[in-house]
Amino acid sequence: MTQESDEAPLVQELRLISGVRTKVSEPLARYTSMKVGGPADVFIEVESAEALTRVLRILHRFGTNFCLLGNGSNVLISDRGLSGAVIHLAGEFKHVEWREEGEIVRVKVGASHAVTQLVREAARKGYAGLEFAEGIPGTIGGALYMNAGAYGSEFERVIDQVDGFMREGKPIRLSRAEMTFTYRDSHLPAGMVVTDVRLRLRREDSVKVTSRVRELVTKRKTSQPSGYPNSGSMFRNPPGDFAGRLIEAAGLKGKKIGRAQISERHGNFIVNLGGAKSEDVRQLMEMARAEVRMRFGIELEAEVRLLGDW
Repeated sequence: MTQESDEAPLVQELRLISGVRTKVSEPLARYTSMKVGGPADVFIEVESAEALTRVLRILHRFGTNFCLLGNGSNVLISDRGLSGAVIHLAGEFKHVEWREEGEIVRVKVGASHAVTQLVREAARKGYAGLEFAEGIPGTIGGALYMNAGAYGSEFERVIDQVDGFMREGKPIRLSRAEMTFTYRDSHLPAGMVVTDVRLRLRREDSVKVTSRVRELVTKRKTSQPSGYPNSGSMFRNPPGDFAGRLIEAAGLKGKKIGRAQISERHGNFIVNLGGAKSEDVRQLMEMARAEVRMRFGIELEAEVRLLGDW
């Protein structure tokens, strides 16, 4: 980890920026849905695009690596923490604007807006197209980054445009035609920080849209774990199969290491029973990989991103 004396000039400059809160050696477990993970050298909460531009320029000048952290789902942070800086978007990055154009609805939403909140807001207004995302536990920026999806649909189907900044603070805008999506990946330019996402939905009777959302809420509650912190699906589904089915068929549901457990309800979830370590989770992932490989000859690929010093 970087020594505080080395960080001081960087931290001092960051603390002069309006709309920025900077913390040193900030524990990251409180910012992740799994509730595990060590500290960040520098944790930077940014509330405006102007402040973000200044932060990125300073980090670039100091040569400091950084990563983004939204709601902390689909990530597993090492118990040793993260060197460099972690940027967390807040404030104006949670905004949402709706504009009707006949039967088409244009939505401009900040990268840190919660996915499920947006889904339910759209349903109440009678805007269709986002129902599949009900229950996805992340932010819009994170959902875009990984092309999140469920129930046969993905974010690429509703994306119109993406705005953000590059690593050195230069603004960038990508139209849908300039983007390439694949399963669980949006292939954004390396180092891009997404600030706003524009979506294209359609008008429909709000009762019908809300009904579909409620059906998916029920489906998730009956099939996915609740009551314990988790990071969502741990592995990508291999072609023509499901990671959860394979892990269950390998007899691993309920398997524990430390205070981490492969969910008894869904094999592709690992839950924190209270006091779990990131290393416990990682070892369960490796166990699942090894058993599925040995029994079925299939290599499971992680859906969660492992961050930090392992």
